Amino acid sequence: MFSQRTFSEFALPLQVQQGLDEAGFTQCTLVQAEVLPLTLAGRDVAAQAQTGTGKTAAYLVTIFAKLLASPAPEPRVPRALIIAPTRELVVQVADDAEKLGRHTGLVTEAVFGGMDYREQRDELLHGVDLLVGTPGRLLDYLRQGVTSLRHVEVFVVDEADRMFDMGFVDDLREITRRLPPPSKRQTMFYTATLSPRVLALGYNEMRNPAEIVVNPEEITPDRLEQALYHVGAREKFSLLLGLLAQEGTSRTMIFVNTREEARRLVERLERHGFDARGLTGSVIQRRRLKVLSDFKDGTLPILVATDVASRGLHIEGVSHVINYDLPQDPEDYIHRVGRTARVGADGKAISLACENFVFSLPSIEKLLGASIPVKFADDAMFKRVLPRPRAPGHTRHEAPQRPASAAPPPAAPPPAAPPPAPEAPPQPGKKRRRRRRRKPAGGPAGTPPPAPAAG
Repeated sequence: MFSQRTFSEFALPLQVQQGLDEAGFTQCTLVQAEVLPLTLAGRDVAAQAQTGTGKTAAYLVTIFAKLLASPAPEPRVPRALIIAPTRELVVQVADDAEKLGRHTGLVTEAVFGGMDYREQRDELLHGVDLLVGTPGRLLDYLRQGVTSLRHVEVFVVDEADRMFDMGFVDDLREITRRLPPPSKRQTMFYTATLSPRVLALGYNEMRNPAEIVVNPEEITPDRLEQALYHVGAREKFSLLLGLLAQEGTSRTMIFVNTREEARRLVERLERHGFDARGLTGSVIQRRRLKVLSDFKDGTLPILVATDVASRGLHIEGVSHVINYDLPQDPEDYIHRVGRTARVGADGKAISLACENFVFSLPSIEKLLGASIPVKFADDAMFKRVLPRPRAPGHTRHEAPQRPASAAPPPAAPPPAAPPPAPEAPPQPGKKRRRRRRRKPAGGPAGTPPPAPAAG
């Protein structure tokens, strides 16, 4: 994870170096050691970098060094722009910028949906040096003329692959049309994988970018311990209870594939005495920020999250990541397990492979370049699951139950067979259904008819 290089080797502005020192950033990660010599020299880069590899600090250091090299114009307008696909990632990047750039005098503003529109607009009107935002909210302000991107010197797209997954590519293209041309700005793309579509977009917006690729063996954190349990879907929650009892619940992230499963899992965990809350796209923004704050400061021990809601989160000290549902996209597995074992710390990632999602395991292991170690759970690890309590006044749609002490009602006698219907008497003049044979004319049966009289 770490290289032999230190930040002090790059002759950074004193204000930037002071912020790094106070944040405890001394030694460069592998990504930082490869990126910074290029970006500090003004080179465009397309870098494959997972969450937790130090990519945020790499581009923030470059931005601060670039902006401090020239005085801010008056009035202040954005000279650096960072686009990220989710609100949580925008908030995290802005927080890191405030921490690392506290001595630079540069003004950072984050714009994203779900928060007060006018308050963010007023902050933009007061002047900003570094603008961090989601595509949708940023375009709203641009279309209304609240701010302009004509003076942007550094442009960063974080998690560029997610821009495609979440349908933001058209918005991103509209934003780039409002920027100075690629020859007049420095551009950096950071992505989980340098897929052809990301590279195609990047090459349209960059000048001969340097490609930085993480080797497969470096795709997960060095000190990450991985484990895989094969378990039936009906026994999965029982095993989860056993794992939480065995591993502890200090700063644990549990991942599921849907909002409904997140809601259901939080409800079941709370019923079994665990303090857990959910982080999904359906949670309103203020509550999401409160949940994240409580999880970061240790007040909340268990966070149940979906992939979209948790992308790019930078939370120190996550001890365990549990994939309650295996992700269907192998890249999501990398993002999930990257929440733990960050920046040299130890961490554990446990995956539960049930029959509903085990089909995605081969593609995950192909991306990893190795099999996930399989573990077997003994009977003691499966904990008793409490039944779901019925709501007061709940009535089930079925026959009413008799009290156990009541005598059973007498059995009803079998229904009597209906009496045979009397044969209806023949009715005169009514033809029977079967056709009768016609008798020969004149005489009894078998007697030939009399010969006609002669002339």
